[in-house]
Amino acid sequence: MKILVTGATGYIGKRLIPLLANDEHHIVCAVRDKLRADKAYNEDDLIDVVEADFLKPETLSNIPKDIDVAYYLIHSMSNSSRDFESLEERCAINFRSYIEKTEVKQVIYLSGITNEDELSKHLRSRKNVEETLKSDTYALTVFKAGIIVGSGSSSFEIIRDLVEKLPVMIAPKWLNTKTQPLAVRDVLSFLHKSAGRTEVFNKAYDVFGPEILTYKEMLLQFADVRDLKRYIITVPVMTPKLSSYWLYFVTSTSYKLATSLVDSMGVQIIGKPSNINQLLDINPMSYKEAVKLAFEKIEQNSIISSWKDSMVSSGRLRNQLHKYVNVPKYGCFKDYKERKVIDTQKTIDKIWSIGGHNGWYYGNVLWKLRGHIDKLFGGIGLRRGRTSPTDLDAGDALDFWRVIFADKTKQKLLLYAEMRLPGEAWLEFKIEDGLLKQTATFRPRGLWGRLYWYSILPFHGFIFNGMINKLVDVNA
Repeated sequence: MKILVTGATGYIGKRLIPLLANDEHHIVCAVRDKLRADKAYNEDDLIDVVEADFLKPETLSNIPKDIDVAYYLIHSMSNSSRDFESLEERCAINFRSYIEKTEVKQVIYLSGITNEDELSKHLRSRKNVEETLKSDTYALTVFKAGIIVGSGSSSFEIIRDLVEKLPVMIAPKWLNTKTQPLAVRDVLSFLHKSAGRTEVFNKAYDVFGPEILTYKEMLLQFADVRDLKRYIITVPVMTPKLSSYWLYFVTSTSYKLATSLVDSMGVQIIGKPSNINQLLDINPMSYKEAVKLAFEKIEQNSIISSWKDSMVSSGRLRNQLHKYVNVPKYGCFKDYKERKVIDTQKTIDKIWSIGGHNGWYYGNVLWKLRGHIDKLFGGIGLRRGRTSPTDLDAGDALDFWRVIFADKTKQKLLLYAEMRLPGEAWLEFKIEDGLLKQTATFRPRGLWGRLYWYSILPFHGFIFNGMINKLVDVNA
C-alpha cells in the first residue's frame, strides 16, 4: 500500500514510520520542513519526503494522489495561540479537502479520550477535529488514547523529573484525577495493525491500558520501578496558574506546555470498552511494564523520538528551520575563534556530544547560571537536555538551543538560541582546512540588545576560549 504519514517528524510519526517500512509499504512523509526529516529516509527507496503545511492549502499539491491510507497525526499541546482550536480545525479542513481528491480509502486519526461532559480545550479540539475529518469519500478510523507512556513522551519525562528530583512532593489536587495510561508501543500497534483493515472502517475506539490509576499512583509506581521512596501530599489550594508554575520550575517542560497539561490533567480520562483488543490481537501492557520498557530504551540510547525535539518545546522557533540556516552577516555582533585540529574525528565526536549530561566542556557553572536566569524570565532553561548523547539532527533540542543544521560529512553544526534574549543568536562549529572555526553570532534588537551583548562580552571571552580549546584538546 501507499501510505501518507502526516506529523512525520512528531513523537508518534517518527516511531510509526519504521513499522510501516518493515512491511514494505511505500510511505510518503508529509513535513513542514524537509530539514527536520530523518536523513535515513533519503536512503530508502520506499520513503518519499514532501513539504506540506496544512495551514497553507497551496502546499498540499506536493502530496501524491495515489494514496491508499493516510495517518492524521497533526497535534499540538501549545498554548501560544489564542485561536488554537480554530487553527487545528483549519488544518483538519484543509487535510480533508485535499485528501478527498485523492484515491485514499482510509484515514486513521489518533485522538484523545473524550467521554467526560467537561473537557479541556485540547480535548475539545481533538473531538472537533474528529468530526471535521469525517467524509463520504473515505473511511475514518479513530483511536482515542489517554496518557501515553514511553521514553521521550512528555508525560513520561515530566513524571520522571518529579520523581527523581523530589523526595517529598506538595502537589496539586489534580494528582487525584483518574486516567488509564497506555504504553507507546501499544499505541503504535493499534495504528500499525489497523491500516487497510476494513473491519475498523468508519469506527472510533477508546484505547487504554489495563489499569485505572490516579496521577499520584502513577508517580508512586514510577518511583517503585526506580527503587525510590517518595512521599506525596496533595493540597487543594494550588490554582491552575500555581500548578503550571510548579510543573514549569521543577520539570523540563515549557510554561506553555505546563499550562496545557494542567488544563488536561484536571479531566478524568477513562475509556469505554470495545472489541478492538481482540480484533487486532493486542494485549496492552501495565503501567509498570511500560515504564520498565522505557528505561530499557533509555539505557540502550535508542530513544527514537522525544517531545523535547518537537516545536512544542520551542522557545522561539516555529517549524521553518531553513529560515535560520543562513546566519546574518550585517547588523550583528560576532565572537569568532579558530584552532588547529589535532584529531578531526575526535573533535567531531566531541562537538556532536556537546550539551546535555556532557555539559559545554568549559565554564559549566556559568552555563547553568544562564539556564537558571532563563527559567526565571519564563524561558526554557537548560533542563531539556538532549535526546541522544551522541547523535544530532536538524530540529533536535539541545539544552536552550535548537539544532538548525547537523552534517558530519560537511563537518558543520549550527545551533539557534531559544533562550530569552533581546535579539537572536546562532552558534556554529565548522572544520575547514584543518581548523575548527567557532562563531557565535548575535543580532541585537534595539538598545537593550546592544547593552546585553556588551554586558556578557567578558564572559564570552572566558567561556568560548575554554570551549574551543577543549574541543581540539588544547590543554584538555
